[in-house]
Amino acid sequence: MFHTLSRSTAILLLIILALAANTPGQTMESDVTLLDQGKYIPDIATFMQIGYAQHLGYSWDGKGVFFRTKMSGITQAYRLTENAWPYQLTTFEDGIDFFELSWGGDMAIVGASVGGSELSQLFLVDTKTGRKYQLTNNPEARYRAVIWAKDDRSIIYNSSEENGRDFHIYRMDITTGVATKIFGDSLKLEGSKYPVNLSQDGSKLIISRWNSNVDVEMFLLDLNTLEHQRLTEDTANVMYDFPVLMPDNKTIWLLSNANEDGTTRLAKMKVGSPKIEFPEDGWIDPKWEVDSLGVSRDYKYMTAVVNEDGYFRLKMRELESKKELPSPPLDGQLCGGAFDKNGACLISFSGPTRAQDVWRWNPYTEELQQLTFSNYAGIDRTLFSQPGLMSYKSFDDLDIPAFLYLPPDYEEGKPIPFIVHAHGGPTSQFKPGFIRNIQYLILNGYGVLAPNPRGSSGYGREYKALDDYKLRKNSLKDYKAAVEWLIETGHSAPGMIGIRGGSYGGYVVLGMITEYPDLFSAAVDVVGIANYQTFLENTKAYRRKNREAEYGPLTDPEFLAEISPIHKAHLIKTPLLVVHGENDTRVPVSEARQILKAVTDNGGIVDSLIFSNEGHGVGKTVNVIEEYRRQVAFFDEHLKKAPEDLNTPEN
Repeated sequence: MFHTLSRSTAILLLIILALAANTPGQTMESDVTLLDQGKYIPDIATFMQIGYAQHLGYSWDGKGVFFRTKMSGITQAYRLTENAWPYQLTTFEDGIDFFELSWGGDMAIVGASVGGSELSQLFLVDTKTGRKYQLTNNPEARYRAVIWAKDDRSIIYNSSEENGRDFHIYRMDITTGVATKIFGDSLKLEGSKYPVNLSQDGSKLIISRWNSNVDVEMFLLDLNTLEHQRLTEDTANVMYDFPVLMPDNKTIWLLSNANEDGTTRLAKMKVGSPKIEFPEDGWIDPKWEVDSLGVSRDYKYMTAVVNEDGYFRLKMRELESKKELPSPPLDGQLCGGAFDKNGACLISFSGPTRAQDVWRWNPYTEELQQLTFSNYAGIDRTLFSQPGLMSYKSFDDLDIPAFLYLPPDYEEGKPIPFIVHAHGGPTSQFKPGFIRNIQYLILNGYGVLAPNPRGSSGYGREYKALDDYKLRKNSLKDYKAAVEWLIETGHSAPGMIGIRGGSYGGYVVLGMITEYPDLFSAAVDVVGIANYQTFLENTKAYRRKNREAEYGPLTDPEFLAEISPIHKAHLIKTPLLVVHGENDTRVPVSEARQILKAVTDNGGIVDSLIFSNEGHGVGKTVNVIEEYRRQVAFFDEHLKKAPEDLNTPEN
C-alpha cells in the first residue's frame, strides 16, 4: 500500500536532499573554482621547468634502467629503483656530459666538465650507490667516447691530452688507473679518432677518424698486437657510421652514404675489402636517411632509427632471419633500442606535444610500458600544438622543407608576429621534438617557422653540401625566401618578423641582419659566430680542422672576412639580443663581445646576457629561465607593436 506525502512534507524532503548533496567536501557539478576562471597560460619560466628523461643505459638482465634528467636543476644520472623511484646517482655541480654503463651493469664511466667547458674528465661510478672515483684530472684535455672491455676491468676512450689538437685512443686499467696510448700519431694518424665498436671476443676494435662532418674513414685495431689495418678507401667525402663487427670478426654492418645519391643507408662490408653493399630487402624505404644503427649484445636483433622528414621512426628486426618486428605504437621522436636478454628494449620517446620519457617495449608480446613520467609544471598538455610540415621555393627554385607552428586560434590571412628559427650545425636538422619555448610562443600569439635550409642533414649528401665553403651565403638566401613566403601568404607582415638561432644558427642571425638589414625587426643571437677568422683562431685546437673543412681555411682570409658579419656590423638596424657563455670552447665568448662592441659603437640597439658559469649554450635551469624570460620580453617589445607603430622609420 502506498502513502501520499503532504505538500509541506515533500518540500521539506527536497530541501534536506539538496543540503545533503552540498555538504562540506563535496562540490556540485555546476560549481567552478578560481582554477577554472579564464584562459590559463603560465609564464615562460613555468614552461621552461617542464621536465624530461632520456635513457642512458639498460642492464642485460632488464632490471637496471638508467636515465638522465634535470629535476635537480642540472643534468644528472639516475637509476630507476625496484619501486620505480628515481635514485640520483651523480651530483656534479655542473651536471654530466655522458654516461657509459659497464657490461655487468654495476659500474659506469661518467664524463663531467666544469662550467660548460666540455673538457670532460672521467669518473668511475658505482651504479648502486653513486660512489665515484676520478680517473682523469687534466683540465686542459677532453676525454670521451668510452667503451668498456668485455671483462669490465679496463676501458678504451679517446683524449686530446697529448697536444690539445689530436684525439688519440687510450686504454686504462680501472684496477690501477694506468693508461696507455694504443692508437694514433700526431704526424701520421692525426685528427679526431674515435673507438666505436668492440668485437664479441674483445680482440678487435673498430676506429673512426673524422676528417670533417662529411668525411670519415675506418680502421680495425688488433688489441693484442696493436697492429691496425685500414677498412675503407675513398677519394671523395664519404660517411661511415655506427659500425658493428659481427662475431665472425669479418662482417661489418654499418651506415654509409657511399652510393650514387649520397643518402645514408644500412650497409654491409667485409674486413679486407673496402666494397660497400646496400641490402635491398624492403626493410627500410631507401628514400629515407637512417640516423642510427644498433645490434643487441647477443647479436640477435637489429634496430635502425629512420629519419622520415625530421621524425625519427624506430625499426626492428631479427638479424639472422631478417624478420621484421613490430615497432612501438608511438608517433613522434623515437630513439634508443637497447635490448635485454628477454628481447625487450629501452627507448626514449617525445613528440611536439609530449616531453621526452623512457619507455620499455617488447616486440614479441607487444607490451609497452612507460617507465618515467616527466613533470609538466602544472600545464595541461592539451594546450600544446603540432607543427605542419611544408616547403617553399628559394631563390634558385630549390624546395626548402620547414616546420610551421601556428597559434591555436590563428585566423588564416591575418598577419601575426613571427619568429624564424635558425638551427645550428650547420650539418644539423630542425626536428619537431618537444620544444618548451615554442609551445609558449604559439600560445601567446606568435607563429614560428623553422626551415631546414641547404646544408642541413637528413636530405642526402648533395643537399648537405650546398652551402659548403664558397656557397656559404646561399643558405642565408633560403632564410630570406622564408620571410618572403610568410609575407606573401599573409602569415605575417613587415615589422612583425624576428629571427633567432644558436651556434651556427647564431651566425645565421648575424648574417641575415647584415646582408638584409631591413628584413627583421628583432634578432636573438645565441653563442653565434661573428668573425670567422677569430673564431677559427680561438676555437679549441681539436675542432679547427673540422671547422675549416666546413667554413673555409685560415689560409683564405679574404673569403673568411667576406662571410663574417663583423665587417658589416655598421649596416645593422635590427634590435639585437646576444646570449653567450663565458666558458664556451666551441665559439669563444670573444665573438659575442666583438659584435656587441661594434653595434654599440655604431649606435645600434643591442642588449646582452653573458653567463659566467655556462659554455656553448645554457644548461642550468635557473639560467635557462633567465635567458628565455629575456628572449620573450625582447620579442614582445619589438614585434608586438601597435599597428600605427609598424610604419615608424626603424621598421
